[in-house]
Amino acid sequence: MSKLRFVHHFLFLTAIYISLPPIAARGGHSEGYGNYSLHVTERHLLAQEDLRPSLELTRGYMKNDDLEKAMKDFTKRCSKISRLYSIGKSVNGFPLWVIEISDRPGEIEAEPAFKYIGNVHGDEPVGRELLIRLANWICDNYKKDPLAQMIVENVHLHILPSLNPDGFSIRKRNNANDVDLNRDFPDQFFPVNDDLSLRQPETRAIMTWLRDTRFTASATLHGGALVANFPWDGTEDRRKYYYGCPDDEAYRFLARIYSKSHRNMSLSKEFKEGITNGASWYPIYGGMQDWNYIYGGCFELTLEISDNKWPRASELPTIWDYNRKSMLNLVASIVKTGVHGRIFSLDQGKPLPGHVVVKGINYTVKAHQEYADYHRLLAPGQIYEGIRLSSYQYDIRVVHYHVMSR
Repeated sequence: MSKLRFVHHFLFLTAIYISLPPIAARGGHSEGYGNYSLHVTERHLLAQEDLRPSLELTRGYMKNDDLEKAMKDFTKRCSKISRLYSIGKSVNGFPLWVIEISDRPGEIEAEPAFKYIGNVHGDEPVGRELLIRLANWICDNYKKDPLAQMIVENVHLHILPSLNPDGFSIRKRNNANDVDLNRDFPDQFFPVNDDLSLRQPETRAIMTWLRDTRFTASATLHGGALVANFPWDGTEDRRKYYYGCPDDEAYRFLARIYSKSHRNMSLSKEFKEGITNGASWYPIYGGMQDWNYIYGGCFELTLEISDNKWPRASELPTIWDYNRKSMLNLVASIVKTGVHGRIFSLDQGKPLPGHVVVKGINYTVKAHQEYADYHRLLAPGQIYEGIRLSSYQYDIRVVHYHVMSR
């Protein structure tokens, strides 16, 4: 019989917030979905879906080839803390490039991983521009800025600037097969996307990515509003109302980190504190956010980071300035908050795969199969009772203890 030893750590977060006058958010339009008559408002602001930004408006944005070159140049310039890899290809065969930033890129460590994804919708390009700026800022500052240094040394940060390069190239929301990638994932309420043969290559790439890499948290960057959106994104009865997931408190905390670190998101007149439950804003189905939480074990936010979907390139430096602290603080939060540790056998000292369950929260966080590290995000300011850490392969000793974050 093997006994278990648990090593755990408790880390806390404090933040300084700066605010300026708010940017007003705006609504979208409704659409049907497959055989279901679902009232689904898309996450975009243009009144007519077919309107494309003018070529004049796109000047100053990196084309796909420019973005690829910028990513390759970055990993050459910052080779000590980064690597470049692809998770697949788009419909038209363009690689879905990812930058990993870490003091040990490409290696598996007992550390949390975070991913940023931009340009899910082809006509929302601000995220791809900001993510390249984020990578370069970390590279330029990790030796002198404590926050950047903490991220490099304690997180594996993965940055996918463009999930939809084909849509970007034609200045349209959907991919080259005219499919909205943020409606293409398996849904918990409706079997709208259960046909694997119809799943888009970009969607399959994300799903395979999460099977191969264990992410603690994630965020996708969208445009057309100014708000941090969290699960659930849909409701079982298709109606619009607040419908929280089991980790609603933790999600609200993460969303507030982003909104309150932002220059003016938290001052929104439409969204209290600059955050919103997706289903209370407008229900969607087949979204990436809920799928990450249910099937990927990853706490994902949907971040609307600019009121205009495709602002003039001259506005990008200001938008970056408004979002920089938010982007950094959100990544840092997965190190600074919650319960972190590893599970070992007491007799042999070997790491054991297992899981973490918190009493009163119907959600299980799995420890890494090889390193047995776990990273359980929890909202601060509460006492959590009955946290259980268990091993799959050995007789289980259940550990109960109290955790109070602040």
